[in-house]
Amino acid sequence: MSGYLKFLAQRFLVLLVTVFISVTVVFFVPRLVPGNPLSAVLQNMAQMGGSRGASELVAEYERMFGLDKSLWSQYISFLRELLRGNFGYSISNFPSHVTDLLRPALPWTIGLLTLTTLVSWALGSILGAIAGWRGQNSALSRVLVPTALVLYTTPYYILAIILIFLFAYRWPIFPLSGAYSLGMRPGWNLAFILDVIRHGALPALSIVLVSLGWWFLSMRSLITGLKGEDYIMNAEAMGIKERRILWGYAFRNALLPQTTGLAIAFGHVVGGALITEVIFAYPGIGWVIFNSIKGLDFPVIQGGVLIIILSVAIANFAIDSLYPLIDPRIRYQSSGN
Repeated sequence: MSGYLKFLAQRFLVLLVTVFISVTVVFFVPRLVPGNPLSAVLQNMAQMGGSRGASELVAEYERMFGLDKSLWSQYISFLRELLRGNFGYSISNFPSHVTDLLRPALPWTIGLLTLTTLVSWALGSILGAIAGWRGQNSALSRVLVPTALVLYTTPYYILAIILIFLFAYRWPIFPLSGAYSLGMRPGWNLAFILDVIRHGALPALSIVLVSLGWWFLSMRSLITGLKGEDYIMNAEAMGIKERRILWGYAFRNALLPQTTGLAIAFGHVVGGALITEVIFAYPGIGWVIFNSIKGLDFPVIQGGVLIIILSVAIANFAIDSLYPLIDPRIRYQSSGN
């Protein structure tokens, strides 16, 4: 057990280093974008006819958000407040806190990502195992392999646009955008749940289909390679049923690298989901970040991206932590250290 704890400590150290580097990048990159975040404030004041006293207001905003300090001082202050769990105030929506803007969007992104990731991983792994076991010349492989290759090489946003054109414009089966209909009151009732499912069908389908192609091809390749292993051939010689060999031996061993792939691919799924949210105007973290980028709202951009980074890093850490418990070889190596 001490070896496993040492393994966890190493992974946790990697998690901390990854988060620190990501936090640093998130702080500096938005500030390299040309433009002044307070320009949106001035434009709103000009449109409302309140340009008098604008310079004093901008100076107060700069002092309040620390924009009048050096970049290094802003960075130190940002890290200090971040350790306290304070993301600060939104510039474009002052005096709203960043957490007040991100909190309502977080459940939509988590729900969309969790559902699509699990469905695509499970469905792709099962179909890939069946196709790999039946062989390259089977009807299932001849149909699904080309389809999976097309889906895997198609970007999320391209497939999302195609789905919108087909099922929201050409055949208006699903809504164009949003998470639920206007005028619908959120609540745990059947009408609202069905409306949410209807609005989330196209965003979820675009993510599932692209991810499904990779999981199918990956599992099919793994099963094809395992068919020639000695333990598979011995099981066949012993007269064990083919179904049991597939699911009890081959599929179980192929799940080990497939689980590792889940941790690696989770970050790509998150990135694709954010773009998908923008295309469908889905009120998740990606939609909030998109609107904040347009207004150069540094605190909201930082808060949204940091939540995504932490989610991906923690998910990877959790999968890494469970992996030695799944694979006996890693557990044996860690306990022997």
